[in-house]
Amino acid sequence: MKVLLLGATGATGKDLLELLLKDDEIQQLDVFVRRNPGIQNERLKIHVIDFDNPDEWKEYVKGDVLFSCLGTTRKLAGSKESQWKVDHTYQYQFAKAAREHGVPCYVLVSAINAAAKSPFFYSRMKGQLDEDVRALHFNKLIIFRPPLLLRGGAERPTEVQGARIIGFFNRMGLLRAQKPISTIRLAEAMISSVKVLKDGIYCIPGQKILDF
Repeated sequence: MKVLLLGATGATGKDLLELLLKDDEIQQLDVFVRRNPGIQNERLKIHVIDFDNPDEWKEYVKGDVLFSCLGTTRKLAGSKESQWKVDHTYQYQFAKAAREHGVPCYVLVSAINAAAKSPFFYSRMKGQLDEDVRALHFNKLIIFRPPLLLRGGAERPTEVQGARIIGFFNRMGLLRAQKPISTIRLAEAMISSVKVLKDGIYCIPGQKILDF
């Protein structure tokens, strides 16, 4: 199996990259990044690219499955427009290139409240991407909508506070669907889903992720 990975330097992407390199079914792993992660492996091919110039990289988007967990925050991006470019435009361009080159399977990390008509920018952005990649008609499309993600010691202050609040309600038997999960557990589920699910469109929310 030849695997393509977008977002390999993020929290989920790092875990996913490590797991994929340990998987004997993966013969080649191509990652697309803005900066070299400094990892060496005989099965790993690193493409350092300019995301704003698809003509420079789209010919390399060929394989059996594309995993996409690219994302940023508005604070890091600097504006809503810049965040939309990273979280929507870049990912859609990669998905489109993959489909044009016959990649049969696409696995996307979305958001638990993703909805194209949401009044909230982040949820609307994620929901619009979900709808746009559906229209590309992959043989197998798997969209994960995780709750708050725990990053193994690298959580942002707002995430730590959010996890505490949700944990409080969880102990009361509330908000169980929004119970945080770890990025490593999400990465494991992403790989497992490709192997066990047949062709079709799947949207896997919240705690359903733990079924894989």
